[in-house]
Amino acid sequence: MSGSPAISSLIACHECDLLHRKTALPPSGVARCSRCGAELYANPVDSLNRALALTLAAAILFLLVNLFPIVDLDAQGIITKATLPGSALALYEAGMISVALLVFATTVLVPTALFAAMLYLLAHDKFGKRPPMMPLVLRTVHELKHWGMIEVYLLGVLAALVKLGHLAIIKPGPSLWVLAVLVFVLAAAVSAFDAHDFWHSGETGTKEPAP
Repeated sequence: MSGSPAISSLIACHECDLLHRKTALPPSGVARCSRCGAELYANPVDSLNRALALTLAAAILFLLVNLFPIVDLDAQGIITKATLPGSALALYEAGMISVALLVFATTVLVPTALFAAMLYLLAHDKFGKRPPMMPLVLRTVHELKHWGMIEVYLLGVLAALVKLGHLAIIKPGPSLWVLAVLVFVLAAAVSAFDAHDFWHSGETGTKEPAP
């Protein structure tokens, strides 16, 4: 990726668009906008290795959530086991196609794509290699972070447990607890993922080998 050093050393605030010149930060340092105070970039210690570990953990938890039921619903002897993909399928079979597609996209498709994109970048970084199509994948990660709705789904399940408690016997499944842990692990993984390091390597066209 080419560009003059003067231009490549500038960064725009994502809140007010004020341009700043990038400077080296001490370990755990944070650069903030001089106008609005928004965080521009940071220099967390070993953030990409932590992001890789957290993303792998979140991916494993997400797999478990999809394999086991979230709740068991017993209505007059009819037992239904609700899974994450099964919820979207039940909505589809009930004729709510648009809602089913939205649920499937935000709770299954988007998280899967987000894990794949983050692991793709982080695995290349671990081996000291510059990922092919890095700018495109980074933009994809940035957009997907806003479309994952696992935490919203969890709140919906908890609300349903309260509202349907007098109509049927509802037992939390093993995936409900895994889903609760996943929400926090995924948030930690996204927070630890430092795109600034990847963008910097894209601008210079080099990637230092991982220690």
